[in-house]
Amino acid sequence: MVDADPTRATPIAPPFAAAADEPSLNIGPHRIWPPVVLAPMAGVTNAPFRDLCRSHGAGLYVSEMIAARGLVEGHDKTYRLARFGPDETPRSIQLYGTDPTVMGEAVRRLVTEVGAEHVDLNFGCPVRKVTRHGGGSALPWRRRLFQAVVSAAVKGAGDVPVTVKLRMGLDEDHLTFLDAGPIAEAEGAAAVALHARTAEQAYSGRARWEAIGELKSAVSTVPVLGNGDIWLASDAVRMMAETGCDGVVVGRGCLGRPWLFADLVAAYAGRPTDTAPAIGAVVAAMADHARRLCEWHGETTGIRDLRKHVGWYLQGYPVGPAARRNLVQAESLDQFLERLDDLDPTVTLPPEAVGLPRGHQHGPRPVTVPTGFLDDRDDPTPLDARADLLAGGG
Repeated sequence: MVDADPTRATPIAPPFAAAADEPSLNIGPHRIWPPVVLAPMAGVTNAPFRDLCRSHGAGLYVSEMIAARGLVEGHDKTYRLARFGPDETPRSIQLYGTDPTVMGEAVRRLVTEVGAEHVDLNFGCPVRKVTRHGGGSALPWRRRLFQAVVSAAVKGAGDVPVTVKLRMGLDEDHLTFLDAGPIAEAEGAAAVALHARTAEQAYSGRARWEAIGELKSAVSTVPVLGNGDIWLASDAVRMMAETGCDGVVVGRGCLGRPWLFADLVAAYAGRPTDTAPAIGAVVAAMADHARRLCEWHGETTGIRDLRKHVGWYLQGYPVGPAARRNLVQAESLDQFLERLDDLDPTVTLPPEAVGLPRGHQHGPRPVTVPTGFLDDRDDPTPLDARADLLAGGG
């Protein structure tokens, strides 16, 4: 059976202390070094994955998104998604909603009942089932409603910092980020992050980093974070240099690559980085991930949850479809670990595969919004309550 010694995956052992001249990111009372935030990803950034990434490097690790209305109405599934690991700190969670009253109460409950120490508001989700009710990346178009939602969240959080995640807008004709960023800043948001694509782009094409620089120029009193197309640690350093942003948000780039956070620590310290581990280290990380998921969810659910990660871990490695299929079809933790032993630990990643995009890349596609939604940007009326129960990512 595979040896799960974590040193085989070469994580950097915490704590991670920043030198005085190293870049750090201050979000409320939290000093984040390096200035890196794990993006919430539905079905991915649960407590085991966050803890695994944290074992490789430092930063702020945000939970997968939960629905404000589900929390207020006491849905068991929502509260299960909001769980934190016993030693997790700071406890960071992303919240989605469109109604100011509901959002304020949901944030209050996250702080007082769940122990959240940082709340991120998702206004970046581009999926149709969310935007067609006016939520996610559509909501900032209604700037007065957006203002009310952010204000309610900040008030509900008390001393806990609230941050805001944005997209550039609905499409090129309906850009919102240069309005929404300063509004969030004025209402007390502790930081603003921008995924530099429109909702219409979804995850296709190139992220337009120049928009991050524009937002940085428009928001002067709180940090601005950049998101989009960070596949390597060197991309993060380059984004900050090119845009002047205060930190980065890493999403799809860490799928199957939790050691990216070790690379980021090295990159910000000026050390060599962005080398790809041999399969031996990948196997150790997969075994570690599998054990964590099974402990968290129970073995049956945990091993099923791991299946979607297998392709990400092995992306680019010449191991063959049969080996991948064999791992995905494992029905128990022991069986999965035994099948990991069949992989040749010396296999390496071809140089041309280092830094390839991963995760979904769908788009572009038209954005659906409610009838009449675009008519009045200053309409503060709360939207369809169904929008507060839908999930997605940004």
